[in-house]
Order: sequence, then C-alpha cells, then structure tokens
Amino acid sequence: MATQRGLLLINTGAGKGKTTAALGTALRAAGDGLKVLFLQFIKSGETYGEIKAAKLLPNLEIRPMGKGFIYHNQEVTEEKLKAHQEAAKEAWAMLEKEVLSDRWDLVVLDEINYAIHFGLVSVDKVLDLLKKRPRRLHVILTGRCAPEELVALADTVTEMKLVKHAYQKGIKAVRGIEF
Repeated sequence: MATQRGLLLINTGAGKGKTTAALGTALRAAGDGLKVLFLQFIKSGETYGEIKAAKLLPNLEIRPMGKGFIYHNQEVTEEKLKAHQEAAKEAWAMLEKEVLSDRWDLVVLDEINYAIHFGLVSVDKVLDLLKKRPRRLHVILTGRCAPEELVALADTVTEMKLVKHAYQKGIKAVRGIEF
C-alpha cells in the first residue's frame, strides 16, 4: 500500500483564528494518535493557554521560539530586529532537523507567514523544506500575508476575514480567548 501524501494547509488573512484553527487540527490529530509539533515563530514564553493545555496531551508538543509580536505600525529598533532574526534562525534550524527526522505526523509552523513577511525567514527556504519533507508529513502554515508561492503549493488555503474585532472598541486581548 502506498504511503499517503501529507497535506499542506495555510491559515491566513486579517481575521482572528488562524492559530486557533491550527490548534483545532492539532488537537484532532493528537486525539487520533498522530504526533504533532507546533512550532511558534513569533510567540515567546510559556504563558499562553495553548502551551499549558498541550502539556496535558502526550502527542502534542508546542515550542514557542520567537521574541514576541512585530506589528506593522510599530517602529522596530535595530536591536529588536536582530533579536527576532536570531530567534528565527534558531527556530529554523530546529524546524529543519525536526521535519527531516520523520518523527512527526503533523508540523505546524505558527506565524511563519509573518516571519517571511518581516524578512526573518526566506520564502525560498520554506518552499525548499516543504518539497524535501517526508511524503507522509502534514504541514500547516499560519499568519497573515501568506506568500503567493506558498499559496500555489498548498492543498488547502483558508483566509480569515476580519469583520469586527473587540480590539477596535478598545477592548484588550482576553486570556483564554486570544492567548
């Protein structure tokens, strides 16, 4: 019997829910006995609810590797950018090793589209790794600004559309809902 080809999914767009949708798929996969690695390119620290929840599941591992969010309207100092670049370099080295190890069934590259958009990771590196990955490995890419090259390669692309967000009313992110 031929090995099933792994799917490539992208969750992108300006609306809320890209990471949350990937977490839902990761939860489903872990529940069905698949080994899942959820590597976060932008988020840092251990305070997010999903990290605490993942520790309760033996098949789901979340690794926050970033230095926090970079915002489009925020001035990023040279020092901050260098810290983000170094973190992305370390995350990428780990990701390549893990993807090529063939020990995972699903790998999520959380906020990789942001990392590409801000020049922390090249789209060519991502394309190359996706093409070299084990045939059976499923991959999910999240984040705004998904590059056209990745969209063209993907099997499924979902765009989250922002209709309305509490932040627009001045309501700050709520623990357990947004993080």
